[in-house]
Amino acid sequence: MHALAAGVAHFQQDVFPAKAGLFARLATTHRPDTLFIGCSDARVVPELITQREPGELFVIRTAGNLVPAHAPGPDGVGASIEYAVAALGVRDIVVCGHSACGAMTALAEGRDLAALPAGAHWLRHADASLARAGSPGGAAPDADRLGALIRDNVAAQLANLATHPSVARALAAGAVALHGWVYDIPTGAVEDVTSAAA
Repeated sequence: MHALAAGVAHFQQDVFPAKAGLFARLATTHRPDTLFIGCSDARVVPELITQREPGELFVIRTAGNLVPAHAPGPDGVGASIEYAVAALGVRDIVVCGHSACGAMTALAEGRDLAALPAGAHWLRHADASLARAGSPGGAAPDADRLGALIRDNVAAQLANLATHPSVARALAAGAVALHGWVYDIPTGAVEDVTSAAA
């Protein structure tokens, strides 16, 4: 906690004053141009990877960068997507997977998630990805198989995203574009897998 408090102090003393004009504009304007849906993994920081300023990305982070298909009923991810598309008018939506994803590794290995029932239930949103990649193995998956699952998962989540009415309407109007990326943590490379998702 000490490190967090020190970070806040540094932000207030050094970072905020240097960007005071930006924060003054952000106090009255919220117009991000991109919805970025990434993993909750602490190693994946959308603003750092894309080098965007505060206010430029509308970010949703979920375990495994999963996007549930549209369904009736309360849904925080769906509500955030709807707000970004219908209220804020984002022009681009990125679904970004990443190397060494814990959620995808657990699925690829067929891990017993009985001790994590909420996590196991959430990962059902990756069933289509897992089906495309083949049945899980008991041992650590090889890098090619895990990489394929990670890419297949991005494709499946883009398909789920298109089931949301606000996204479907924006796609039909040509008002939004969908993009699939995979970020490689050890190299910093970002692979565009959009065409593979189509």
